Amino acid sequence: MKIVVIGGSGLIGRKLAALLEQGGHSVLAASPSTGVDAVSGQGLAAALAGADAVVDVSNSPSFEEQRVRAFFEASTRNLLAAEAAAGVRHHVALSVVGAERLPDSGYMRAKVLQEALIEAASVPYTIARATQFFEFLSAIAAASTHDGSVRAPSATLQPIAAADVAAALVQIATAAPLNGRCELAGPEAVPLDVLLRRRLQADGDVREVIRDDTASYFGARIDDRSLVPAGAARLGSTSLQAWLETNAG
Repeated sequence: MKIVVIGGSGLIGRKLAALLEQGGHSVLAASPSTGVDAVSGQGLAAALAGADAVVDVSNSPSFEEQRVRAFFEASTRNLLAAEAAAGVRHHVALSVVGAERLPDSGYMRAKVLQEALIEAASVPYTIARATQFFEFLSAIAAASTHDGSVRAPSATLQPIAAADVAAALVQIATAAPLNGRCELAGPEAVPLDVLLRRRLQADGDVREVIRDDTASYFGARIDDRSLVPAGAARLGSTSLQAWLETNAG
């Protein structure tokens, strides 16, 4: 199969492209650095020529509400139009578990819009919703730091390793379209404050993590149902402890 990975230079894109190549597929890792810009549409027609599937793992460079919405709306509309013209048979998009449950988050509203555009288009699709990546725990801690301490709610998350997301996307992209959603999550559900405490301790970071159930998550209030799968999910095999042992420091 020829598979185009949009966002091919990013965290998931690099891992996904490598795995697909190892599986014998013809892979084009597309990004603005390679002359393919989904937001402007530049290079899409040539990149998608002859493609069987497109996997969109791109992300907005800005989390400012208007910019993130503009990014996902423009890139998704351009991708779907180019795929329809090229006869692509499977559009796979990486989204976020619980996106519709956090309407106070501009980022999540943009992901909901992205999903709606995909569902309304003519290209067969699969939306793969993933939980938070282990790789993002440090960024979550940074965003939750106030006056030298990390304040985080005890709401449960079920984070997943980026490598496990990439492995699941290989299976999804090379299978028949679901014309629906599936969910990806890690093997363990852990309170957010505990997750951040373990991440910082593994790094030797002395910041105190304070449990604060009034603290927001990137501007939104969360509870035990907000960011975990609503039903059965494809579970990654990498535990938090195993990931920390190889990614600490």
